[in-house]
Amino acid sequence: MIFRPRRMKFGIFLAPFHPVGENPQLAIDRDIELIVHLDRLGFDEAWIGEHHSAGWELIADPTLIIAAAAPRTRSIMLGTGVTSLPYHHPLMVAGRMVQLDNMTRGRAMLGAGPGALSSDAYMMGIESVSQRQKMEQSLEAIMARLAADEPVNMETDWFTLRDARLQMPNYTQPHLPVAVAHSFSPAGPCAAGRFGIGMLSVATSQPGGMISLQEAWAWAGEAAAESGSIVSRADWRVVTPFHLAQTKEEATQEATAGAYAFNHDYFGETLGRPTAPGEDTLQAQVDRGGAIVGTPDDAIEAIEKIQELSGGFGGLLGLAHEWAEPEATRRSYELWARHVAPHFQGMIEPVAGSQQWVAGHRSDIFGPRTAAITQAFDDAGQDLPDEMKQQIAERAKQER
Repeated sequence: MIFRPRRMKFGIFLAPFHPVGENPQLAIDRDIELIVHLDRLGFDEAWIGEHHSAGWELIADPTLIIAAAAPRTRSIMLGTGVTSLPYHHPLMVAGRMVQLDNMTRGRAMLGAGPGALSSDAYMMGIESVSQRQKMEQSLEAIMARLAADEPVNMETDWFTLRDARLQMPNYTQPHLPVAVAHSFSPAGPCAAGRFGIGMLSVATSQPGGMISLQEAWAWAGEAAAESGSIVSRADWRVVTPFHLAQTKEEATQEATAGAYAFNHDYFGETLGRPTAPGEDTLQAQVDRGGAIVGTPDDAIEAIEKIQELSGGFGGLLGLAHEWAEPEATRRSYELWARHVAPHFQGMIEPVAGSQQWVAGHRSDIFGPRTAAITQAFDDAGQDLPDEMKQQIAERAKQER
């Protein structure tokens, strides 16, 4: 049976991705403006990344973006997507997030991961093979600190907690939402299951990413059963890039060059991800299910396929990108908010039901009103205008 939430959540996963060669200050300004734009459109969430190298993903501290965006937005939830836990002492992470939880009045979320860029870890002298273990140790400490009223003590080979406590209480009860990143390995799903937290499947745009979803949920379920915790599909977000326009041809034309730079220049030439000939094109990415490009109807069909493939999830996050020009990107998100999100959030049925009910009961509803208008003219000793007589006759003919 496929899990289908009553109201699917929609948002973005903002790494971000900015082509090298542009003004980085303006790029970050656009990131914040995008979050404000999505808030106006009614999107549910924005998750902001942490990276320290390679030139494309410019945000070093997602909490700074959250603090800048929060006063300019009213309802969108703001998460770190993700905080690379091996780079920080867990008490500092917990303290910053609880402060944001209070400053945003409950709109902060913690996304956790081991660190996606090997170049970041290299600069800090962190061995790549130790990152996942460090993430799990840190997450254990953070969850203990968020959930406990008593001081926490814990010692590992890279951090110590000694009578550790926070100065501020949780605003959100029992604590702010927490989710862990998943790409291909079992590390993220197992951590989600062990701690009973959400999961962010961030690698669906990469080859093999989409078909790994079902296996990832199986790992999470097994870990939850072993630890006695509960993991919910409602807290699972799947990340995939999309670009919408009025026609599929228009969407493809707008996004093709930018998507190629994203796949070839960044993932291929900068990070060294191996690709087969032709695999770094937009069409190849769409064909393997790693992107949604087209009309709102195409997006609805694609989401339903991802639900079937994965078994169901609670939220879909667009992998934020700059494949198209800023204005076209803003229109894409508006099309999503107008036509795609309502389809999965129970917003269409009541409106359509009301329209269909009135259309099906016109004679019962408008017949007495027509008679009342005619009676009002009779009572006033006035003849009904010829134009109105014709309208009444036409309506009577339609209702027969």
